[in-house]
Amino acid sequence: MDPYSAEGELINIHNHFHQGQYQEVVDFDTSSLSPENALPARVLQLRARIALGEAEEALSDVKGKSEPELQAVAALAEQALGNDDKAVAIIEKLSENNGDENATVQILGGTVLQAAGKSEEALALLSKHQGSLDVVALIVQIHLQQNRNDLAVKEVTAARRWAQDSLLVNLAESWVGLRLGGEKYQQAFYVFEELAQAQATSSLRSLVSQAVAELHLGRTEEAESALKEALKKDPQYAEAIANLLVLKYITGEDGAELKRSLEASDAEHPLLVDLAEKSDLFDKAAAKYSAKASA
Repeated sequence: MDPYSAEGELINIHNHFHQGQYQEVVDFDTSSLSPENALPARVLQLRARIALGEAEEALSDVKGKSEPELQAVAALAEQALGNDDKAVAIIEKLSENNGDENATVQILGGTVLQAAGKSEEALALLSKHQGSLDVVALIVQIHLQQNRNDLAVKEVTAARRWAQDSLLVNLAESWVGLRLGGEKYQQAFYVFEELAQAQATSSLRSLVSQAVAELHLGRTEEAESALKEALKKDPQYAEAIANLLVLKYITGEDGAELKRSLEASDAEHPLLVDLAEKSDLFDKAAAKYSAKASA
């Protein structure tokens, strides 16, 4: 039986992870799991700890371990600590020896390689998967980052045929929907709202996802409400701050304080990097047209 299926042992911990409920993953009682599912559950818990900012602790936990799955976790932790080169080196070695059949190596390896800017290498590793929805979801994310909406749609459509109503397929389809726009915005909103508003599935991530869908639909008040709810749970949550800053720009309000908050929370956040790049480009363009004093 597929441990991630509706009847499988890992369905709940797996769903908690992909719903962004990382503390629930860490606290999940794994004592009753069958031996073959103990390692996959441990990997999910370690990934959740890294997502919660506990990369050093996770790295210490897997130090010296021989299992390729735990070595892949070590690479993910190294990258979270800013050691990109070390993380990539670990993954490249694992990919050579375990990349053909080990789904965990594929998933974490693809994550590390993509974050290091090695998209083609990531996709080459991920293409070896044998029916892993986690891999499919990551492939979709990479294609969207590459602005290859057509390839992202193709992946989701193919997965829908064999995965039916899986949470990951619904999420991946919603990510694509937010990129395609039109009526897809509303369809994505329904998925994110259902996750965000149900106590059993709500998380910071689902609240922000709901807010992003609301923004695309032009519902700024509803989006602001969802983002503020997320910030009540965690005032330092960078994604909520970033999207609230975007909302302020859209509505013409002053976002200076929010920008400072985002800088304090995550100085390297993609929104700040993008704003800095665009500001620099504007200054360079403006300099070409600046008035020159005549002799």
